[in-house]
Amino acid sequence: MLKTRSWVKKRVKVTWSWKFKVAQSFKKHLLSNKSKKAKGRNKYGLVVSATETKKIKAQLPFA
Repeated sequence: MLKTRSWVKKRVKVTWSWKFKVAQSFKKHLLSNKSKKAKGRNKYGLVVSATETKKIKAQLPFA
């Protein structure tokens, strides 16, 4: 029986074109030291590469 992995459900969003987005790093704390440009750069998350997409699809069989 196929199961969806809980960690993937919580951390990955599927876009309308079936690409996967994950949260960008360096946006949780110590933000006063970072420039406005650096904070804006990772505002929208990160689209996952093709090799990582294969791994995520294996973990999300019903997506």
